[in-house]
Amino acid sequence: MSNSFQREQLCDGVHFSSVTDPKFKHNRITANLVIPLDRETVTDNAVVPFLLRKGCRSCPDFTRLNRKLYELYGASLACDVTKYGGCQSLDLSIYGVDDRFTLGGEEMVRPCAQLLTDILLDPAFADGVFPEKDVELERQQIIDVLESQINDKRFYAMSRCQSIMCEGEKIAIEKYGYIEDAHKITPASAADAYRRILRSAQIELLFVGCGNPATAKEIFRQAFSSVERAPVPVEPVHTRPRAEQVNEVTEQLDVAQSKLVLGFRTGGIGGDLKKLAAMRVMVALYGGTPNSRLFLHVREKQSLCYYCSARLNRLTGLMFVDSGVEKANKQKAYDEIMNQFRVMQRGEFTDDEITATKLLMQTSLNAVGDSLGAIDDWYMTQIMMGRACSPEEESAMIEAVTREEIVEAAGQVTLDTVYFLTGKEAE
Repeated sequence: MSNSFQREQLCDGVHFSSVTDPKFKHNRITANLVIPLDRETVTDNAVVPFLLRKGCRSCPDFTRLNRKLYELYGASLACDVTKYGGCQSLDLSIYGVDDRFTLGGEEMVRPCAQLLTDILLDPAFADGVFPEKDVELERQQIIDVLESQINDKRFYAMSRCQSIMCEGEKIAIEKYGYIEDAHKITPASAADAYRRILRSAQIELLFVGCGNPATAKEIFRQAFSSVERAPVPVEPVHTRPRAEQVNEVTEQLDVAQSKLVLGFRTGGIGGDLKKLAAMRVMVALYGGTPNSRLFLHVREKQSLCYYCSARLNRLTGLMFVDSGVEKANKQKAYDEIMNQFRVMQRGEFTDDEITATKLLMQTSLNAVGDSLGAIDDWYMTQIMMGRACSPEEESAMIEAVTREEIVEAAGQVTLDTVYFLTGKEAE
């Protein structure tokens, strides 16, 4: 990426960030509304970006909004809900061609930024609430998403393991909320959620692409200068650094393939970038790549799992190993997963394994700059971590990790929860 990450505060609780690279022909402008996860409000919050995507006062229905996008050389709008540690982020973005590539020299950054601002700050309310028909559609969409997550047993098992590990903490709350609450969403409750979010969220505006971000920045500065706000600070997540004992939980559902998930605590890395890099390499070497210990030894050599991988959540400091197993192989799979972890703690891996793991990680980091969406995701994560490390800088830190640091990182990790999802016993 050609230009470094730039970030500045526009007003209280509103920041504007940019990364520009002339190799692209488009720009992506994203508004992230970040709020602490709350069990009581999370579901109403989750429906808001999908309702905002329906239109605004200047384009009050989906047809006119799409016509406007076509006029902007086929610009596109997207929305979603993201979870960062103990925070819920409601995301709205617009993607459009840069000014330099229009046929008649028309401006594109300005109208794209203005349209995103209108959608965010001037929704198409009917009598002060979202239209009933839109709410019905998006309420059902949220319900469908939540039901699909339950049907995806791999996702479900991972989610259940984290919920059990972090019971009573914000990070145990699901980003889309809960089905029983989704059925209760009304035009009024969604509108109340929107107003509450606009007033209290930390707002992160990101401009990524080849264009000049100054125009978009000024549009946002003017727009938010008249918005009455009382932003709530986003606090970093603090989870227990070590597990005092292992919690084992077995649940039964109608599943053909059992799921075994192990949740680990990684010792409280905090903001130490060197320790984080070592932990990331350790997790990748253990189970994060196709040549990892878990993949080669548990899945391939011993055929104990259909899949078996490890992942680190850098915002929470939690590591999970998830696997799909036959019920009869549960104990054997568990024993070998833990055996391979002890191999990591003893440092019984080769220099070639370390080199291959680093190369795969660096290849992935190099690919971040190939996509506007990936750049956007990368720097939003950096913002939530309270830093501004580029993929190139992280690649250098990965390269500098030593064998001793990998072993030290493994030594900090303790097993907290063993979750096993299996089929119901025959009656």
